[in-house]
This record gives sequence, structure tokens and C-alpha cells, in this order.
Amino acid sequence: MNRKLAFNFKNSERGQAIIVIVFAIIGIVGISSLAIDGSNALVDRRRSETAASAAALAGALARIEGRDWRASALAAAKMNGYNNDGENSTVELNTPPVNGPYTGDAEYIEVIVTSHMRTYFGSIIGIPVITSVGYAVSQTKPAEYGQMFDGFALVSLAPHSDCTKKRSFWLHNEPTIVLEGGGIFVNSDNDECAFLQEGSGSIRVQDESPITVVGGASVQKAQLISPAIVQPGAIPISYPPAFQMPKVGCGSKIATVDLLAGTMTSGNYEEPGDFPPEGVHDLESGIYCITGDVVIGGGSRLTGNGVTFIVEQGEVRISAEAEVQLSAPKNGNSAGLLIYMPLDNHSRIALNGNTETSFTGTILAPSADIRLNGPDSKHGFHSQIIGYYIEVDGQSKIVLKYQDEDNYDAYKMPEVILVQ
Repeated sequence: MNRKLAFNFKNSERGQAIIVIVFAIIGIVGISSLAIDGSNALVDRRRSETAASAAALAGALARIEGRDWRASALAAAKMNGYNNDGENSTVELNTPPVNGPYTGDAEYIEVIVTSHMRTYFGSIIGIPVITSVGYAVSQTKPAEYGQMFDGFALVSLAPHSDCTKKRSFWLHNEPTIVLEGGGIFVNSDNDECAFLQEGSGSIRVQDESPITVVGGASVQKAQLISPAIVQPGAIPISYPPAFQMPKVGCGSKIATVDLLAGTMTSGNYEEPGDFPPEGVHDLESGIYCITGDVVIGGGSRLTGNGVTFIVEQGEVRISAEAEVQLSAPKNGNSAGLLIYMPLDNHSRIALNGNTETSFTGTILAPSADIRLNGPDSKHGFHSQIIGYYIEVDGQSKIVLKYQDEDNYDAYKMPEVILVQ
């Protein structure tokens, strides 16, 4: 009897072992499914997101160019492995979007790529298919004519900068910017000091104008920037900027000088020496095309209503105690444009003056370093000032007031942006 009991006990153990082995095999299959099919699902999700982004951009570009944007978006998705066959994948195109923050806005195109990936081992445990969803939204901004950079009054365009020698926006020493209208935009992506305030440099905002930065800010004395705060994390601007640069010039017209009257007519000025010539203190209205430096020294006076300076090669230096009263034209191709340095002019602009100095109109120098250290006048700048780097120093109160009607409007090129 003991032998029979021992025999039955061994058969029972053998049956239990088979059950354990079966569960172990199921566990191994489950782990394999998780490892292999899970990894494949992760790769497929990334591919579907890439395909959605490519389709959104292709559709937006086609719409800008007047082509069939839906066909272009589907072709881009297919090129990335998703052919919209309804079984393995579907590609949904919506404009305006039906989901998210851009719902109802026809400028945006929404792409949803849904992928159904068959598993290798998952079907054994009841998961025959894994579904991945890729999502993207693009924006098509049509060409339009209007104010540049959304009307920011002071713009630093440098996409990159550092904290020592190539500072994008540097406020230091003891100047005070009195800002009304437009705000400040800094395009640098430097995380630490795209906007850099040192010493007693201050900004007094008179309205709700923002101070907006793509990167980060380094502010020694936060109480000197009031009541606004520096807002980081802005969307960067492409460089060179996506608008048509001014197409203005002087043609064959030559500037003439009347030293007895101290006046000068507009046109090309190619004489040796600085502009304006010594003895000239009044400029007639028109466009002045200058190949050398513009220099207005301390104690000098220069007046010009309805003038535009095209500084093709040289720099601009306006000294303290110079009395300068300049305003841009009110109409024509150069309406609102006071000083323009083309993209290939990397010289500097230093702007100062005395208590009677005034500037009205846009100062556009997209490749230049601009330094503001005055003027300490009530009028100051009724301008939009655009440069590569911006430095503000000295001890003056710098009035900066932006109004669109005083400044230059540009033809903004169409843009395609992946926003999500």
C-alpha cells in the first residue's frame, strides 16, 4: 500500500509541473510580446508622428502655392509608409482643425495618422493589433502687407547670442527706456541671457506693451523693469526675416549741395568724406543713397522732413549734443522708412542727440549692431527700431513710442509653420 501511495504522489507532482511549465510558457510569450511588439509599437508611433508632420507641412506648402493640398498631404504620408488604405492605416485631414487650440481657424491644417500594426506574439495573449496615432498641425500664413514683426517697437533679430561679446539685447549702465506702444522682442535662443539687464538700466512701460524673449533673461534688478515682466519662451523669427526688404533707391539722381544756404537735395551721395557735407544743416525731402558713413557730431544741427537714408556700406553715428530732427516720408514706396541698412551692411548704428532731438520713422538695419544711448529729449523716437544686436547704455532717458502710421509697412512673405 505504501508503494501505491508513493506512485500516486509522483503522478500528482508530474501533473503540477506540466501546469507550471504551461504558465511559464505563457509568461515568456507575454514578456516576448511586451519586448518585441512593444518596441515595434514605439517605433511605429514615432513613424506615424513623423508622417503626420511631413503631411501637414506638405499640405500647407501646397496650399500656399495654389496646388491640391490634400493630394500633397496624402502623398507625403504614403512616402513615409502610411497609404491610407483603411485597413493598415488611415490619414485624416482637417482644415480648420476639429481638435485642440486651433479648432475652427482656417489658417491651420490638422493631420491625424492612425496606424494598425499586427503583432508577432501579442495575438497569443489576445492582442492581435496595436494602434498608434500620429498628430500634427501646420499653419499657412498668406502673404500680406502690414507692420513688421507684429508692431514690436524694439527688435533684436540675432537667432543666437552669448553673455559676453555677442549679446542680443544688452541694457546696462544707467539709461531709462520709456516705452509706449509695441513692446520689445528678442529673437535669441540663448537660455541664460538673450535679454540681459545689468547695472541700473531700466525700462518703464507706459501701457501694456510686452517684453518678449525667445530664450531666457538675466536681470540683475527686477524692480527696474516695471510694470511689465520679461516673458521667455516666444516663438522664434526666421533669419533673414520673412518679409520683402525695401525696394527703394535713387536711380541716377545725384544729390546737390548749396553751401551758401546750408541745404542739400536728395539723390546719390558718393563724394569723399562723411554725410552730410560740412556746412549742410537742412535736407530737402526725398531719398538719400549714401555709400560712406553718416556722421553728425556734437554741436551739429541737421533737419530733414520726409527723408529716407539708404546707408549702403557705411555706419551711422549721431553724437551727444547734436541737434537732429528727422522724419520719414508720409507716402510713396519709402513711406515710414527713416534709415535703412541692407542685409549685406554689417556696420554699426549709434544714436544719440540733445534735448531737442527727434526721430520719426522706422530704423531698419537687420544685420547691424544698434546702440542707443540717447537722446534725452521729450520726443525721442517715434520709431520701430530693428537691428541684429541691440545695446542700450548711457545715462539718458530714451523715449520710444511706436505708432504704426509713423512707420514702414512691408510685404510679408507667405509662411508655413509646424505648430504642433
